[in-house]
Amino acid sequence: MAKTQLNVRVDETTAETARERALQRGVSMNKYIEDLVRKDAAEVGHTFVEAAADFMKQYENVFAEEFVEARGTARNRRARSTDPVVQAADADRSGT
Repeated sequence: MAKTQLNVRVDETTAETARERALQRGVSMNKYIEDLVRKDAAEVGHTFVEAAADFMKQYENVFAEEFVEARGTARNRRARSTDPVVQAADADRSGT
């Protein structure tokens, strides 16, 4: 993967902490910062997935009701269909 140079200004305490942490991990400061950004990006993605799952769980009943209504409407339209292919497919599905 191609590398791009990125210049960042931080206070001396943050810079020293980054140097120390990189040294402790046995990686360059560039690698350490790159890993931090990737980890942060992954956490954001994970947080989004968790939030979406919580949302779906919270509104599960609403979605279920909408789905049942939508399916019922589609079935009603299909039941009124005069197309023999649609009628045969519906009969096969219902076992009649």
